[in-house]
Amino acid sequence: MVNTHQVRAQLLADPTGRLLWTSPALPGAVHDVRAAREHGIIRTLTDTGITCWADKGYRGAGGTVRVPYWGRWETLSAGQKAVNRPHAKIRALVEQAVATLKSWRLLRKLRCSTTRITILVQTVLCLHLASSDR
Repeated sequence: MVNTHQVRAQLLADPTGRLLWTSPALPGAVHDVRAAREHGIIRTLTDTGITCWADKGYRGAGGTVRVPYWGRWETLSAGQKAVNRPHAKIRALVEQAVATLKSWRLLRKLRCSTTRITILVQTVLCLHLASSDR
């Protein structure tokens, strides 16, 4: 979800777009689905029955992970478009959560190990949650 200078961290947000959790950082070349599986996100969401609305990068994740229909808008059926519209509205809230994390200048140009980046991202998350009135 967050891919900053060849580093990828997964994040979870609630239905209102509030950041809840970030994963340890992985190299940026790691695909979204692989990262989610490595961190046990898909298994945990499925085991607890929590539905997750993800982007197209999570296609094939299975479980309770929902992704939009794949394809150009013009080629989708009316039913597929009807499913993708509310999905996009939910995803917009998640993208706001991603933007919140990326708005921290500290995280924009990191050039250090994934271990240090993990600590910084999780620290920023804690500061954000502590300062948030939500």
